[in-house]
Amino acid sequence: MGKLNGKVALITGGSSGIGLTAAKLFVAEGAKVVITGRNQVALNAAVEELGTTNALAVQADAADPTSAEIAVAAAVEKFGCLDVVFANAGISGQTPAGGTELSVFEEILKVNVTGVFFTVQAALPYLKAGASVILNGSILAKAGSPGTSAYAASKGAVTSMASVLVSELSPRGIRVNTVVPGATRTPIWGQPERIAQLEPVLARTVPLNRLGEPEEIANVALFLASDDSSFVQGAEISVDGGAGSSPFGAPIYRRN
Repeated sequence: MGKLNGKVALITGGSSGIGLTAAKLFVAEGAKVVITGRNQVALNAAVEELGTTNALAVQADAADPTSAEIAVAAAVEKFGCLDVVFANAGISGQTPAGGTELSVFEEILKVNVTGVFFTVQAALPYLKAGASVILNGSILAKAGSPGTSAYAASKGAVTSMASVLVSELSPRGIRVNTVVPGATRTPIWGQPERIAQLEPVLARTVPLNRLGEPEEIANVALFLASDDSSFVQGAEISVDGGAGSSPFGAPIYRRN
């Protein structure tokens, strides 16, 4: 019997990387899964990869509140309910002080902060006691890594938002927790050869001396989505190989 049997999960940004890996794991554990993303071709490929009638792809822009409502409505119409929300979608970008355009800065905040909030808000009418909301943070929220002001601020905002959501949703029996990844081997870094070039540099900032694998993040998301974490509320679970407490200095990477 799977850990998510009978549950319906919405995973934003589910067409690649951590989101797609989580979707595969959730389906394997018995869940019906709805994934969102901007690129319909990538979504179609992701659903084919999931290889099941228990998966649905909805084209949606994480920065658009209307898209969140459409995705939630599609999930409920297809599967009848909603039990888990993994607000995973996010973007990164360089925003150095003295050399950043307003539009770039605002787009990162719009996707990573506004998008997360309105995804959760769209889902709320359908979430009942025992439901799980999982937010995707980042170690960069506190790293002080140069050129990441917008991204770091957005992920710090996610952490703060989670605390507020805990106070608002606890009376309804809805759990809100945050997974905080470090540098993870996903397509955000580019082609495999590019990852191979970057890994020795990135690994020096991680006590375990390697990048994380998407499966390692997805396993934590599974724990938070399942009833195994029924008494876990307001937690921030770091999955960063120890980089958050690394004696080697602030990480220099960024991730989606």
